[in-house]
Amino acid sequence: MIIDFDALSQEAERVVRSMELPPCPAILAKLVREMRNDEPDLKRFDALISSDMGLAAALLKTVNSPFYGLQRKATSIRQALAVTGLVNAMQLVTGLLLRQVFPVGASAQMEELWEYSGGIARASTCLARHVRGLDRDMAHTFGLFRDCGMIGMLSTFKDYRLVHLASDAGAGLLTDGEVERYGIHHGMAGFRLAREWFLPDPVCQAVRWHHDYVALQDGQASFAPPAKVLIALALAAEHAYAQHVRGSASGEWSRHGAFALEQLGMEEADLEAAMPEVIEALQEAP
Repeated sequence: MIIDFDALSQEAERVVRSMELPPCPAILAKLVREMRNDEPDLKRFDALISSDMGLAAALLKTVNSPFYGLQRKATSIRQALAVTGLVNAMQLVTGLLLRQVFPVGASAQMEELWEYSGGIARASTCLARHVRGLDRDMAHTFGLFRDCGMIGMLSTFKDYRLVHLASDAGAGLLTDGEVERYGIHHGMAGFRLAREWFLPDPVCQAVRWHHDYVALQDGQASFAPPAKVLIALALAAEHAYAQHVRGSASGEWSRHGAFALEQLGMEEADLEAAMPEVIEALQEAP
């Protein structure tokens, strides 16, 4: 099917303006302004993050998790920033704020979506260790934000329902159905949210195109290679999630797994070898 992307984008922009997407949290906007300085001030970062008790506690918990493998736990935000660096800290903070803004208990569907997104993020982070040159924190951030557009769809369209995530359901059919019914699909809505939240450009682009594999392969979607690798990594994570959490198969993996492996520079055997580690990550408490 030939798609008029310009016309679709114009309609999507009209629809997304009416959606109930949350504004960028004030603390994130302040952190972004600090990052844009020629010489970002570590003390300013420390003060801003420390001013939000929930965010500070969540950041310390994340940095002290087995992911970082610290021999001595960080006990202050200053120490946590020294471990992560400012760029990675920005990505971590953005992901943590996502969870604060969209509380788990808002609805059963929201809870299901957060559980799923958290699982994809953990599996993506784990798999990123096996992909040369890919930043694990960026992989985690994309895992969390990949389907964030569904949150806007849920809050805006009262008849919107999640499909059975990571199941046999064809995601391409899902996005086609969303466009037909609402004039937009969740990748477009998520792109708008990711962009307004100042996420790195590869993450924004990956959110926008993560279901459009035809466009990814025929050149209609043209952007920096990291975005394609992020999309491929999350698809592999979804494949693992479907098998080991849902006990089903990922329809997208059956159609596009070969593309994902090519982008990751992996063979099927490499992915299988990493699965015990991924399964362990999926079993971790969110």
